[in-house]
Amino acid sequence: MKAWLWLVLAVVLGTSPAFAVSESDLKAALSQRFTGDRTGACVAAGVIDNGTVATAYFCADPKSARPYDVHTAFEIGSVTKTMTAALLAELIATHDIALDDPIAKLLPPGTSVPSFNGHEITVGEIVTHTSGLPAIPPDYHPPDPKNPYAGATERDLLDTLAAIKLTREPGSKWEYSNPAMIVLSYALAKRAGKDYETLLRERLLGPLGMNETYVASRPPQVHLAQGHYPNGEAAPPWDFHPDMAGVGGVRATLADMLRYMEGELGTRDSPITPALALTQQEVTDVDKHRMGMNWFLSVVNGHTIALHEGATGGYSSFAGFNRDAKRAVVLLSDTSLVTLGGLGQLGFHLLDTSRSTGAPHIAMDADAKLIDALVGKYRLQGGLGIELRHKDSGLTIQADGQNEFEMGYDSAGDFYPRKFDAVLRPRRKADGTYGFTWFQGGGAVEAKRIDPPPAATRKWMPTDTQLQDYIGLYPLTPNFGLRIFVADGGLNVQGTNQRPVKLAPVEQDIFVAEQVGAEIDFARDAGDKIVALTLKQHGQVLKGERQQGTTAEPANR
Repeated sequence: MKAWLWLVLAVVLGTSPAFAVSESDLKAALSQRFTGDRTGACVAAGVIDNGTVATAYFCADPKSARPYDVHTAFEIGSVTKTMTAALLAELIATHDIALDDPIAKLLPPGTSVPSFNGHEITVGEIVTHTSGLPAIPPDYHPPDPKNPYAGATERDLLDTLAAIKLTREPGSKWEYSNPAMIVLSYALAKRAGKDYETLLRERLLGPLGMNETYVASRPPQVHLAQGHYPNGEAAPPWDFHPDMAGVGGVRATLADMLRYMEGELGTRDSPITPALALTQQEVTDVDKHRMGMNWFLSVVNGHTIALHEGATGGYSSFAGFNRDAKRAVVLLSDTSLVTLGGLGQLGFHLLDTSRSTGAPHIAMDADAKLIDALVGKYRLQGGLGIELRHKDSGLTIQADGQNEFEMGYDSAGDFYPRKFDAVLRPRRKADGTYGFTWFQGGGAVEAKRIDPPPAATRKWMPTDTQLQDYIGLYPLTPNFGLRIFVADGGLNVQGTNQRPVKLAPVEQDIFVAEQVGAEIDFARDAGDKIVALTLKQHGQVLKGERQQGTTAEPANR
């Protein structure tokens, strides 16, 4: 979850009428998002709408659908964290534990836990990602990067926890932290005197009838879907220490995840139902992240939407619900989609059909001018050197001391190595040159060019009269549009309910808002009149036609 200022993808859910989703509706949404997607991903989806349940299964290439039945399980990744929160909530309800207690109270005596100026990390800060524990454990280098948690031992955890030096007061800043949830998983298991999977089965899975959900002890009738990287290659499942699996180790079938959502909605009664409801209550709001206990919260028209995404090396997941509307969504994929934005946008659409499903990432040829502008030498934050080169009509990438890899290109405007999971996202600057952001392993790193850029053509500067050609309103989705207007001698853009941003011209009909990483390309008709625009931002490409008869008046202020 990133805190960029987006012109489009702010987490705002518009209103839409209640609907009873059908399986054909669900399959149509999956088709719209995934048909022809370069990943080849297959997705199992389920929607609960006021007691009505619809399910569907869809593959990006329907001719290559992979084996799937009701007993097929998927790794749910970080959605596991919400189940771990439920175990904690039950402990809070039945024992002398509170969210403002130090996490040390749950850990074995003598465990060394970092603090900051006397402020100890609390249980509540752990489950809201405000503990100050880092996103990645310091100095941890997994023996097998394709199975990164398999080698972690109890000793590793305790030594790492003791070595961490907090850089800020717990509770003061939001930072998503897997190590924090490993600590909680370990603490709950140690306090219960049994491994995480046993504790989960006794307290949550069994009471909810989730008999085909597991961590390591797979039920005999269940088979795990083969996971895949976004390039289509097979990915191994992830393994966890028995006491640390609460960070992301659960595997579940679609049917079981829908039972879990029924528990969250309060329509499947069980002894753990009160604890599930407790996890949904807001605990904190830091850095614009409203958090329950491991649930991300968004309040829309007085109703709370709770959600969480997950991913492992070869799988992706989404779980979200609106308890007031009795609506819930589960998405499970056999492909890791984290570098492509995950399943969140599609999940939001299924919770509120006024939102876009998102579009497939279709493999295509990159524009030769774009490749020419990118070729050169760069350095990533952290020091790694990168060189981009021409090869035939495409692009290759080579990092210091590593092999050279060919890159593909897709309709979202991203380059990607064909042999491993990463994304190179070009970013046009106000001076017309390009930089890029490198996405890999859940992280995003900016690249700085270290050799002279190609000689740029003379920058196009529109006249005052030409600027008037672009003025207007351009709806992009049912609830979001762009207002283009002239102010202070230049072109500006304002997204619905967002502040205006100044645009810089780089070529005729092409403008850049460098501060928010956006490019806007205008299109003309046969009569040379501006009729539409395309917004390219953070891996999303959205098009909108110009409203006829609009003026520069700010309809969305």
